[in-house]
Amino acid sequence: MTTITVNTSGNWGVPNTYDNDDVILDGTAYPITVNVEAYNYGSWTEGDTSNSNFHSPTMTVEGDVTITGDGYLYINSTVTNNASSFTVESTNFAVNGTLTGNTVTIANGGTLSVGTLKAPITFGASPSDSSASNTLIVNNYASSGTLTINNLSPRDQIVFSNGETTSLSWSGNGNEIVDQNGTVLANVTFADGYTKDDYSFNGDTVTVTCFLAGSMIRTPEGEKAVEDIRLGDEVVTFDWQQNTHVAAPVVWAGKAHANVRADLADDEAGWPVRILENAIAPGVPYKDMLITAEHCLFFNGKLVPARMLVNGVSIFYDKSITSYDYYHIETEQHSVITADGVQTESYLDTGNRSTFRQLGKVVALRGKAKSWACDAGAPLGVERSFVEPLFRVLNVRADKISGHAPRAKKAETTTDPDLHLITNTGAIVRPLRKETQQYSFMLPSGTQFVRVVSRASRPADVVGPFVNDRRNMGVAVADVCLFCARQAHDITAHLQAEKPAGWHNADWADCAWTNGDAVLPLGDYLTNGKMGILSMTIRAAGPYLVEDQKVSEINTQSA
Repeated sequence: MTTITVNTSGNWGVPNTYDNDDVILDGTAYPITVNVEAYNYGSWTEGDTSNSNFHSPTMTVEGDVTITGDGYLYINSTVTNNASSFTVESTNFAVNGTLTGNTVTIANGGTLSVGTLKAPITFGASPSDSSASNTLIVNNYASSGTLTINNLSPRDQIVFSNGETTSLSWSGNGNEIVDQNGTVLANVTFADGYTKDDYSFNGDTVTVTCFLAGSMIRTPEGEKAVEDIRLGDEVVTFDWQQNTHVAAPVVWAGKAHANVRADLADDEAGWPVRILENAIAPGVPYKDMLITAEHCLFFNGKLVPARMLVNGVSIFYDKSITSYDYYHIETEQHSVITADGVQTESYLDTGNRSTFRQLGKVVALRGKAKSWACDAGAPLGVERSFVEPLFRVLNVRADKISGHAPRAKKAETTTDPDLHLITNTGAIVRPLRKETQQYSFMLPSGTQFVRVVSRASRPADVVGPFVNDRRNMGVAVADVCLFCARQAHDITAHLQAEKPAGWHNADWADCAWTNGDAVLPLGDYLTNGKMGILSMTIRAAGPYLVEDQKVSEINTQSA
């Protein structure tokens, strides 16, 4: 068995192409059977961090190969798997282009991120860390065709993304994953003891929206703790269109457990949201309320996720709670119910029911996962024009609430993107010239691609939680032109439907946003000693949180 260890630091010593040769990492030689063509497309140098990328255009895998370690191996174009066994374990293996060939196994906390996937996937041993998972990310699922995915277990995660809204569900015909258009994305087999009913999706990932223990639900007999409600009990629902209250039976009640992942952003880490007594109005809520970040509150005919109203004063993430049970109850129709005096929502099964353990009597609940568009008891209100006025009203009220948290110092922001390039050889290139939106960079001979590196922040952080955009946004790049040997070459890879790694789709057709570290292929123009000038039009940039400068610094140091 051949083992390639991708460490957090090391030297990768290889000839231009090799077979049954040695990879040198931290002074140790590992015999391998991997051919890497034109290795000068990338670099791996002593002192690189776990965020460092070894860039290579193509890779052919042969023999029995395992990629392991705590580093990051990045292949810019194509990987052909001719191996009799090829395993990605406990490391990050990213293929920007296409992965083809034989089966790839993901095991022991490994992550495989692929542009276009044309090879079968098998999930192997689960990671020892209970908070980790074996992860498959397919970025261009529309081009991948119907995939074969085997041995799916509860510790495995699949993400299908093409830069647009994706809604996954199980089809009615066998173990098929389909998107919102009914397109079959994958045929799945499961680990022993599991079926498709043990797995669920919400969008392209799994989320939970629920109450914590002690939340008091209004019932016809009075207030009742959510953890005590069972199948067949009745709750009071609000018909907001008729302005009437109606009793409705509970058709399902579930419980699950959460462990906070403090390394993630606050709204994604799993911290519970605490809404202080009187934070919304006098007596609303009538006691502190604890719910999950995605749980919705009802305002003016719409349901708003709690995370979008967090002001850090009267509504905040309670970081004293790192592990907790959470509950939800479902009525036959998704409804507005009342908890702790606050109008909120009952459970809407968008595909994550299997994350809960059912309470009380056991009944069979089947059928297609529901959606906000077709089945919600009220519209989902996440547009800024609706949420920001609510946020402002609650924020003004916050300082009047007894026991409110002190306001945190406003985070420092900047509009300077600190834009620079990192070449495939690891050279850092600062702008030769900068005029308003136009940046020019001098590139050395042999540059096949560059990484467009800048500050990056999430609009939800830098503008406010009332902005429902939680992507890291770097700079919006429009026209790119490479000048060399008295010729001009338009560079358009970032504007194509299938984008290189690190690019977001934008509402503007003539530009695309980076995530702060985006790959831009340049072709073979800068060969035979030719140098060039890369001209780049930046349509928009910032604002950024100054603390996010560390992202740019890490990326620069790891080149």
